[in-house]
Amino acid sequence: MKIVCIGGGPAGLYFALLMKKNHPEHSIAVVERNRAYDTFGWGVVFSDATMESMIEWDPESADEIRDAFNHWDDIEILFKGTRQRTSGHGFVGIGRKKLLNILQRRCEELGVELIFETEVGSDLDFPDADLVIASDGFNSRVRNAYPEVFQPDLLVRPNRYIWLGTNKLFDAFTFDFRKTDHGWFQAHIYKFDENTSTFIVETTEEAYLAHGLDKMEQQASIEFCQDLFSEVLEGAPLMTNARHLRGSAWLNFNRLICGKWSHFNGQSHVVLMGDAAHTAHFAIGSGTKLAIEDAIELTRQFNRFGHEKAQIPAVLHEYEEVRRVDVARIQNAARNAMEWFEVVGTRYADQLEPEQFMYSMLTRSQRISHENLRLRDAKWLEGYERWLAQKTGLPVEDDKRALPPMLTPFTIRGVTLKNRIIVSPMAMYSATDGLIDDFHLVHLGARAMGGAALVFAEMTCVSPEARITPGCLGLWNDEQTEGWKRLANFVHTNSDAKLGVQLGHAGRKASTHRAWDGIDQPLDTGAWPIVSASALPYLQHSAVPAELDRAGMDKVRDDHVAAARRAAEAGVDWLELHCAHGYLLSSFLSPLTNQRQDEYGGDHASRARFPLEVFRAIREVWPADKPISVRLSCHDWYEGGNTPEDAKIFAQLFKEAGADVIDCSSGQVWKEEKPVYGRLFQTPFSDKIRNEVGIPTIAVGAISEADHANSIIAAGRADLCAVARPHLADPSWLLHETAKIGIKSVAWPKQYHSAKAQFENNLERAAR
Repeated sequence: MKIVCIGGGPAGLYFALLMKKNHPEHSIAVVERNRAYDTFGWGVVFSDATMESMIEWDPESADEIRDAFNHWDDIEILFKGTRQRTSGHGFVGIGRKKLLNILQRRCEELGVELIFETEVGSDLDFPDADLVIASDGFNSRVRNAYPEVFQPDLLVRPNRYIWLGTNKLFDAFTFDFRKTDHGWFQAHIYKFDENTSTFIVETTEEAYLAHGLDKMEQQASIEFCQDLFSEVLEGAPLMTNARHLRGSAWLNFNRLICGKWSHFNGQSHVVLMGDAAHTAHFAIGSGTKLAIEDAIELTRQFNRFGHEKAQIPAVLHEYEEVRRVDVARIQNAARNAMEWFEVVGTRYADQLEPEQFMYSMLTRSQRISHENLRLRDAKWLEGYERWLAQKTGLPVEDDKRALPPMLTPFTIRGVTLKNRIIVSPMAMYSATDGLIDDFHLVHLGARAMGGAALVFAEMTCVSPEARITPGCLGLWNDEQTEGWKRLANFVHTNSDAKLGVQLGHAGRKASTHRAWDGIDQPLDTGAWPIVSASALPYLQHSAVPAELDRAGMDKVRDDHVAAARRAAEAGVDWLELHCAHGYLLSSFLSPLTNQRQDEYGGDHASRARFPLEVFRAIREVWPADKPISVRLSCHDWYEGGNTPEDAKIFAQLFKEAGADVIDCSSGQVWKEEKPVYGRLFQTPFSDKIRNEVGIPTIAVGAISEADHANSIIAAGRADLCAVARPHLADPSWLLHETAKIGIKSVAWPKQYHSAKAQFENNLERAAR
């Protein structure tokens, strides 16, 4: 085959040398606009794992790179007058020029033709090429020539950064955070050769403009940064290699995702690689890693399918299928890390103490978890666990391990939870006439004895017409109140858990079948009239709800008040108001479901008017020493619906009305929603509201391991974790999870003591 790589960056060079090495008969050329051995840029970073792959695929170039690179394990953070360090993180840093020069020499050794000082206008410039590699960078002319094919999704991020260097050498990957009169700046610093360190300075657009950096020339910008970071620089100057850029040389990061990566242009197959196909923010240093791994994977697929021209379509299809998954994983982590730095000033820097700030930064990408930190640097993590436990008032003995974050107590008003784990409200659809029966006693009682600090029953309806299904729990009469008393008595007598009630009204999602008989499907017989903020059905064939009028609002409010009184009488410890998931109060909050033209529709304050009225009414009758949380759908996952920014506004309004905690869920408001699932996918909503509004939060969704919960609590992303489905599978989820991480001090019910020792012993045997 004849192969042309447009662009002499890491992707094009590494693919060229690998393909020439694997199949010397190929005619391969790399076309680069710069002069030979004349490259630009400071240091680049990639992981130990990428280095291991390079050793496997081409040990000759890998050995030379390994001899040239700087490897370090430590991360150091300068913040609020403190200097903190942790180890075990494993980075590789090398000068970009040095890396490319090594790859250029290796290409020449193998017979790759290197063509320099040649500007390529189009992939069509090479009509006899069988394969054109578009490795021409973020501003790829090839990709831009076929937007309808490659479908680039480009997003300009809000922060500004300037990429500088310094001759001061740093022995750790260093982050320095500095507060100015106009906001926070941060420096990302790492050594990449024997003389130089990369020094990236980043800040918000607001701070950038407020300091007049947009009006400065480069040298003035450099001097500003030198002065701001003078402590860490210790007199060393900052340098730029971007004199070709006009103005101050501050840039915005551009996130790029392409819908398709390959194309046949009528004469040659064309495929994107490296920054031409995707970008990953420098916050996790994965741009070079992705480029190298693109080259490896495309070579792997040629080795698999064969190096004949006829195999190119199959190779490109499989290459894209494999790499799309891997790149998405890295981009997701990069997005998390990038967003952390974008909001560090408004969300973390002023709110968190240095110890927790460091933990938050280390776990910002969500790729590094609590137990992963223990593997990297157990001494540092155990010190942090001790600090956090002492902050919650736990005594910590010098010679003993501190309890992990999820096992620390939490106090709100007059209620202290023994740990941070909640059994989330989960609909069982197993009540008759709204009554708690033996099923609920066994179901909820088992989970109270299973170690969680707070056990919620399912959404409990405030009237018969408020039920989702005929099988929903209720709290509108004396007989139901007696059932709740029985449940509360059992929980308080047989465990040290607290009992919670979540009050709600199903609204337009009412009068439907039980889930196993057809979730959300309207009842065929025995249906009852339904109401909502506006007369919009949930499904196309659902009953059309009546728009709730003022008399109806009065009844709904009074029903909630009566139910709250009954819950207090029954001895319930915690009340939650359900304002999420498209139920009645949620339907007022979302612009998708609230199309009212009166004072209860329109802006945020108007849409929240009635839910806040209900909240204030129950707060008046609920005991002052007991908390009330509010569950919100923090993202409607549909265009035109509420976003996390809207949820933040509603959280602030409920906080001002007296809410103690915000329970941060999402979705189920609009049937055509398009949620983006993933590991701990709803935790960022909790993180945002907790640290920007300044109110305790509950994180929910895809929390299934102690490691998840410990990471969330330790980083300050939530105060409590609600665990749902894992508690259905295992009533003693907390007891089992704590045993798995080696904690033996958590008490089991006295009736189950013999099982505790056996369970712990079996875990120890399995680990050997």
